Parts: sequence; C-alpha cells; structure tokens
Amino acid sequence: MIDLRSDTVTRPTPAMLEAMMQAAVGDDVYGEDPTVSALEEKTARLFGMEAGLFCPSGTMTNQIAIKAFTQPGDEVICDRLSHIYNYEGGGIAFNSSASVRLLHGDRGRFTAVDVQENINDDNIHYPRTTLVALENTVNKGGGCYYQPGQIEQIYQVCKANGIALHLDGARIFNALAETGEDPATYGRHFTSISVCLSKGLGTPVGSVLVGSYALIQKSKRLRKVFGGGWRQAGYLAAAGIYALDHHVQRLKEDHRRAKILGKMLLDQPFVTGVLPVETNIVIFSLPSAETTQRVLDHWRSRNILAAAFGKNSIRLVTHLGFDNAQMDQFADVLKKMKVPAPDAS
Repeated sequence: MIDLRSDTVTRPTPAMLEAMMQAAVGDDVYGEDPTVSALEEKTARLFGMEAGLFCPSGTMTNQIAIKAFTQPGDEVICDRLSHIYNYEGGGIAFNSSASVRLLHGDRGRFTAVDVQENINDDNIHYPRTTLVALENTVNKGGGCYYQPGQIEQIYQVCKANGIALHLDGARIFNALAETGEDPATYGRHFTSISVCLSKGLGTPVGSVLVGSYALIQKSKRLRKVFGGGWRQAGYLAAAGIYALDHHVQRLKEDHRRAKILGKMLLDQPFVTGVLPVETNIVIFSLPSAETTQRVLDHWRSRNILAAAFGKNSIRLVTHLGFDNAQMDQFADVLKKMKVPAPDAS
C-alpha cells in the first residue's frame, strides 16, 4: 500500500524503535523522566529558546500557547488557511474564549503590512490584539514557507506593538531544509514555537513547545488543565531525540519526490491545476467533486491512498515511508490511468 494521505502515517524505523526500547524513563509528572527532559532541552537549545515542554500533539502545543498569551475577549491574528483556525476543533474559542482576525495572505502567508493594518486600536469597542500566529510550512498553502526576511519584518511589527508572536511549526524542518536558515534564529523572532516531531521527522507522536522559562512554567500548568500530563513518556521522547539527530537532513528527499509528483500530475488530462510544490505537499485541483472521488477510488483500487482536500482537490504528502520504488509504482498507475466521464444519466 502506498499511503500519501499525510506525513503523519509514518511508523518508527527499526533504529528509532531500538532507541525507544533503550530509553531511560521515569514519571514525567514528577519531573523524573530523564529522556523527556533531554528532548525538551535539546529542542529548546536547537531553536535558541530557554526551555521546552513535550506534549502529545501539535494541536495541544498550539492551544497552550494561545491560552498563555490571551485573555478571554482578546484577539488572535492568523491567516484564514491556518491550522489553528481550520483544524483544531474551534479550540481558540473553546479553550481561550478569544476572537480571531483572519488575514487573506498568499497561500497562507501574510506580511508585516497585513499585521500592522489589522492590529486593533486601544478602544473599548474592540478586542485587544495580543497574539499573531504564523504557520510554517503552510499545510493548506501546499507546503509553502516564509522567507527569513518576511519573518523578521513581522517580528518587528509585533515587537513595536507589544504583541506575542507564535509559530505553528508543524513542518518547520521542511521550511528550514529549503531556506538553509539556522533554527536558532527563530528564538530571536518568536515568543513561542510549536515544534512537531510526528510529521516529516517520523516519530509516532509528540510536539515540543519552546519559549522562555516563564512561558514553559505557565504552559506546564495549562498542559495539566488540558489533560496532558503523562508518565513514562521517555519512550516517546527517545523517538524525538533520534529523529532530530537522524531524520532532519533526509527531508530534501521528500521534497525532491514531491516535485516529481507535481510534474507528473500537471501532465494528466483530469488535472486542472497544481499548486507550486515547494516542500513535501502536492495539492492539485480537478474539474468536479465527482472526478475527485473517481480518482481517489481508482487509486485505492490500486493500493494508493490519497486525501480529498476540499470538493475539487486532492492532497499528496511525501514522507520517509515513500521511496523511489513506490514513486515508480505511482507513475505507472498514472500512465495507465483513464478517468471515465460522468454517466449521462
């Protein structure tokens, strides 16, 4: 089975499993799991931050950060395509009772000017703007990413206005693989960063929230309230340490394969368009919802899984479980593929 629905479908490699089995563990709620502590310190240091907090998911790390930087009635600036707005169960409203100012950026990326123009005046009629949230790479934007200069400009606007800047780094290492930027520069620009380990890096579960010591102490309390205290989590943290040491450099391979897939799809008569492929996500459009379903069904019958991404589009995501042999298999299916026209009836 070729599974291109997401880079979350990966399973630990044999070497990662061995690292997990050899982990030294303790009760993390008591602060006694050495491997969890090592992962938190390693991730924080990598991104130039003071401390980290290991959590079960990127949704939890994002929601903790939003809660930490807002009070009920405050406002969060983010893009209309952002994960925190579209795919976290309405958590901004449910967990933080905060308002949202949606920006219409370029495939999910907005500018410093956009931020400046959407900060509310200090007026009792308006919610207080207390947080700006970026996503890098942007999932719904086809894996596009911010350039370092763009982030610097947004940071300067936030700094001048006393607003926290959070990064949903669900695929931050994919962005770094393309820009070549030092991760530590992010610590100078962001107040907090959610670093996901279970996508391109291939761990079974987990994200790390990094920031100042004060933020992480506050976040530990919020994690507890959200039900995120865990015990011998070092087995999972060991996978994260292994991934940071061994799976970052290989992300370029995922990007290379995704770009090849994008070119293949452009040549297909049933495809009406492909978003620019910049990292490991390929999003292509089709003429109708019916065609979309026909393509998905056809692929499934040939052991290829993909995900509908709206009524008229499909998303493919490359990852460490998708190799050159599978790409050749996918290409062969495309070559022989004919999407039947809708029934006249």
